[in-house]
Amino acid sequence: MGSGQESPAGGQRTSSGLVERSNHLSMLEGHLAAVTSQSAGRLVLVRGEAGVGKTSLLRAFMDQHREARILTGACDALFTPRPLGAFADIAQTTGGELERTIEGGAKPYEVGEVLMRELRARPQSIVVLEDLHWADEATIDVLRLVGRRVGSIPALVVATYRDEALDRTHPLRVFLGELPAGETVVHIHLASLSLAAVGTLAGPYGVDADELYRVTGGNPFFVTEVLAAEGQVPQTVRDAVLARAARLTPAARTLLEVVSVAPPYAELGLLQALAPGAVGRLEECLASGTLVPTPGGVAFRHELARLAIEESLPPDRRAALHRAALEALPVLTSGNPDLARLAYHAEAAGDAKAVLRFAPAAADQAASLGAHREAAAHLASAIRFSGGVDQETVADFLERRAYACYLTGQFSEAIEAQERALECHRALHQRLREGDSLRSLSRLYRYVGRTDDARRVGMEAVAVLEDLTPGRELAMAYCNASHLRMALEDVEGTVAWGARAIELAKRFNDVEANVYALTNIGTLEWRDRAEEGLEKLLRSLELAQAAGLDEHAGRVFVDLVWFTPRSRSYRLVDRYLQPGLEFCTERGLDLWRMYLLAYRARRDLDQGRWADAAEAATVVLRHPRTSPVPRIVALAVLGLLRARRGEQDPWSALDEAWALAEPTGELQRMVPAAAARAEAAWLEGRQEAVAEATKATLEVAVQRGAPWLIGELACWRWRAGHDEAVPEGLPEPFALEMAGEWARTAEFWDRADCPYDAALALTGADTDDGL
Repeated sequence: MGSGQESPAGGQRTSSGLVERSNHLSMLEGHLAAVTSQSAGRLVLVRGEAGVGKTSLLRAFMDQHREARILTGACDALFTPRPLGAFADIAQTTGGELERTIEGGAKPYEVGEVLMRELRARPQSIVVLEDLHWADEATIDVLRLVGRRVGSIPALVVATYRDEALDRTHPLRVFLGELPAGETVVHIHLASLSLAAVGTLAGPYGVDADELYRVTGGNPFFVTEVLAAEGQVPQTVRDAVLARAARLTPAARTLLEVVSVAPPYAELGLLQALAPGAVGRLEECLASGTLVPTPGGVAFRHELARLAIEESLPPDRRAALHRAALEALPVLTSGNPDLARLAYHAEAAGDAKAVLRFAPAAADQAASLGAHREAAAHLASAIRFSGGVDQETVADFLERRAYACYLTGQFSEAIEAQERALECHRALHQRLREGDSLRSLSRLYRYVGRTDDARRVGMEAVAVLEDLTPGRELAMAYCNASHLRMALEDVEGTVAWGARAIELAKRFNDVEANVYALTNIGTLEWRDRAEEGLEKLLRSLELAQAAGLDEHAGRVFVDLVWFTPRSRSYRLVDRYLQPGLEFCTERGLDLWRMYLLAYRARRDLDQGRWADAAEAATVVLRHPRTSPVPRIVALAVLGLLRARRGEQDPWSALDEAWALAEPTGELQRMVPAAAARAEAAWLEGRQEAVAEATKATLEVAVQRGAPWLIGELACWRWRAGHDEAVPEGLPEPFALEMAGEWARTAEFWDRADCPYDAALALTGADTDDGL
């Protein structure tokens, strides 16, 4: 059966008492045998609704392998989970390097590397991770690294999650969508029990099996609670849990109340502090099957039971228990306080002073571990409880939240927080912080495509800061101005603003400003394939990595491949694409990882790997926090694939791409959409639509002096039969094709490993052999 099924006598059934789970046990056995025989790991993901028996299945499996080395960890049902919680549990068992690494505040990729070393050193380990639907961002980053390399680890990794608990934006859903296909990653779905199984279980109790099945839907946990209640069949899980609890003594029920407000478990010391007169009834709770022992104390057998008890508490009683836990926990954990847990109790108690003490500290801890989503959530809590706090402190919370949201692609939330911070600085007449806040806001506007607002606010930042004593803030404002000009592919403006930034960066020994400006300048030089540009970007990457500026290092990887699709010069940059993806994946830099995946999709499209292109583009589009640029590229790839294959509806993707790109005036956004729309129209024989699709973007490309883009767009107009003068100075393939040199054009594209472009050139051949 599911979660901790009981016998009629009330005791726990053994693993052999599981009903309709033998096939799932056999599957786990088979995967463990494969790990043992092949020394190649497996990641098994067990999904199902709450109460369906995921934990019971794993307990039965572990009971059968008590001689094995089993490492278990669970994610927390806190408002905002503790970073790396599941792996911290495992580290308490392993000790050694893994424990030191996590306690030392290492990044997720460092934790993942140490964990894999630990598993290689002790082959045939079983790793069990429960409740991934509550996982923090850092935990998922570690699991992403393990999932990509699990075939090289001689261990069985089994993880559970509730599939009904994942909305479209949940990080776990993103992770699941990116897992590689193959025998090393396995999915198991646990369904509810059948009517026959429920009848088998109900028989000893004299309960109407049909009615029990109708009410519970075959959910094993619900069935267990009903049978334990030994009375009428309750209509809800909550009623069933409360009916079981009602059979306990008052002191035992008090213990349940205490444990209910202390997820993931209550330490024995916490029970003693909150209910000293009731601790003697702990054995009663355990014997009833309501609570189970854990390595750290006791916990509810299932989260549904905990919630039922907690939600039954009167609000004042619940708040009082949270306040008591908040007072007791710092004493119990004085050496290593769990900041996320303390912040949870502070918020649940409605204790503003405690929230403001613990939530910002928990945010710092989460951010240091790469759990920026959790950092943003803790700061949101601090902001909610900041009534009466001075505006400068509130502004600090807002700016920190804006940055955490930016790193996780939550742009609307980031912009809202940054705009509110700006209002605070203006109200306080803090001109220096106002200018820096304007610079940050400009950056956010640009990422979402509000390019006019970005330029206006960016120049306002420069104006404010130039009236003050020069410092780091002005250097960063110059960097932002250079970035804005770089996005417009204005070489002169990019270099001019960048040079100002570098001069100040050197004066103040500011590595970040130096890296930022160097990246801007190097990117446009690399666009034109100048070796100086590549040297600047690689130097910038080296400086960023040495200084721990992961965000800037991720951006350098993006800029190394940014312009490649224009000239199809993939051989030059393939050496950076995969390392960049690994770097951004391991450090949780989803913002830049989506860029790199989008450009990989474009590369695969151009090089004839259309299935791979579709897969990468789909990952980008499914990600709930993809920023507009990679979304445009991915939409263009999918729209082109549909058009080239003659599939239905290429235009919904292409129209969305153009709607995102057209208002910005930036070629990096406009060209992928415009060129894809031109090709789709050409394939449909709509020649005038080709001209319309390319007109606005071609004008911008001419204005910006971008020869590869001018060539591509002009060539589409030429293919569509528009009799126009051929622009001068076009790159070789376009000049050759428009001169009728179809064979030489095809040779060029063949050398570039772009078979579709070569075939496209051959459609203009005037001989049967060419065609």
